[in-house]
Amino acid sequence: MSSTGTPSRTERTLKTDRGRAYPMARVICDMSISLDGYVTGPNDSRENPFGDGARMLHAWMSDQATDEDRAILEQVVEDWGAVVMGRTSFEKNEGEGGWGEGGPMGDVPCFVVTHQAPSRSYPPVFTFVTDGVAGAIEQAGKAAGDKVVGLHGATVMQQALPLGLVDEIRVHVVPVLVGGGTPLFGALDSSIALERTHVIATPAATHLSYRVVR
Repeated sequence: MSSTGTPSRTERTLKTDRGRAYPMARVICDMSISLDGYVTGPNDSRENPFGDGARMLHAWMSDQATDEDRAILEQVVEDWGAVVMGRTSFEKNEGEGGWGEGGPMGDVPCFVVTHQAPSRSYPPVFTFVTDGVAGAIEQAGKAAGDKVVGLHGATVMQQALPLGLVDEIRVHVVPVLVGGGTPLFGALDSSIALERTHVIATPAATHLSYRVVR
């Protein structure tokens, strides 16, 4: 156990139905952000999913991508075995005009944290979890197996980080000041130490990886 009382990386396990313990999948927040720390601009909605003035936050994955950028994205696609997201991210992007019949990673299972499960049916890639972000991460860890649980959206990361449930934070810092919108990081009751593990700079973004120190 760490000095803060949160489980260390090696102590975090999942219990199967037969009571056996298995190591929990790594939980990684991987987000594109502006230099001033926003993942969307102001006034984001289903019709305006990036928010005002923030469409370029994802240009490193598309029209401005270099070979290095593409390699980073391909590694994410290969590594992720499950996704945890909030209800707002889900409602902004699901279905026609968004992700279609899949989630943000196609048919990779998605666990949506919500206060109330929807009454209508959605594609089977989505599972709605009503007992909080910890419960969603636990279910996602079982689905991911030896792959990564990826956190999609700022809200789930802000909830999971203080609980000691995030192993790595990867940010793709885009050279723009958005000025407002949805910040990636929220207020914390105490500081959280990070260890920088990787840096790659391309024209469209600076890709930074950090391990959460426990």
